[in-house]
Amino acid sequence: MGRVQRSLFPHLNEYLPSPLTDQEKRLVSILEIVQVERHVPRIVTRYRYPGRKPLDRQALARAFVAKALYRHPTTSDLHRALQSATNLRRICGFRGLSSLPSEATFSRAFTAFAAGSLGHVVHDALVAEYLSHELIGHISRDSTAIVGREKPAKKVAKEPQPRRKRGRPAKGELREADPLIKRMDRQVDQTAEEAIGELPIACDRGAKQNAKGYKTAWNGYKLHLDTNDIGLPISALVTSASLHDSQVAIPLIKLTSKKVTYLYDLMDAAYHAQRIEETSREFGHVPIVDRNGRGKEVVPMAPHEAERYKIRSCAERANSRLKEDFGASNVMVKGHSKVKLHLMLGVVVLFADQLLRLAG
Repeated sequence: MGRVQRSLFPHLNEYLPSPLTDQEKRLVSILEIVQVERHVPRIVTRYRYPGRKPLDRQALARAFVAKALYRHPTTSDLHRALQSATNLRRICGFRGLSSLPSEATFSRAFTAFAAGSLGHVVHDALVAEYLSHELIGHISRDSTAIVGREKPAKKVAKEPQPRRKRGRPAKGELREADPLIKRMDRQVDQTAEEAIGELPIACDRGAKQNAKGYKTAWNGYKLHLDTNDIGLPISALVTSASLHDSQVAIPLIKLTSKKVTYLYDLMDAAYHAQRIEETSREFGHVPIVDRNGRGKEVVPMAPHEAERYKIRSCAERANSRLKEDFGASNVMVKGHSKVKLHLMLGVVVLFADQLLRLAG
């Protein structure tokens, strides 16, 4: 940050037509941390003759990072902002107004970035650079509702399964594996990628009880987030809104354990399940889970566990910042891949902005 402030900011002030504002300095600092342009050539296919040459996708990727920071809800709003603000346009990498692509080009680039999972690639690189060699105390796990702009997918009627004969199989009889094995039981033996591949991702209708005890419902998705003690997001998954939080816990434990070394898993009552706690212990962590009595009397946490559990509020603050500051509450794109990219750009900007807060 000292190098950015001493050398980069004065250079930009000489190059740009007007001095940098505080928000523009914040954008420059975030772009320097994120460096999204480093990951674009690996994702976008190379130009092949015949055909029109692709425009500078690196500048387009930087513009989408600015979209998350400036909370522009649509690509049209981003395009108008780039047209009117010379500093913003040049910071993103467009030399002049004539070099600014059309809205259609922005949309096609966003589709290409979504297909290549650019958001996850950049986020994983940030976690590897800043946290892979650190010992993290607590991972706080939580989900938040994401309201979509599309109709819920129609549920496919399940075909009735033929009933099996009772008793042991006859000699030489081969039986297929029981299709009714619960998803959480399968996840124990699966890799993180295999378990994530089985999670539903279509837009549908979800419902949950909020902190005040009222039941809320929405059409869209769910964002599942693992956050460390200082509010840096470590892992993020986007699933259907109807999926229960407990179905994502084991994949997240495995995914986060591959990225960082940590000690405690902090989870609320939605994650209270024996399989989840056993998996956490198998990976060398200590699970601290709020108890779900399921109609019976709840045994309170031990005093030391209750004190550690208070740290879990960092996950709620991260979800709140994503919605209020980085566009997670205003998703205008449709389709899981595009919604995921929109949210992951917000997660990436949150990661960088939180680092800037700590450095300041």
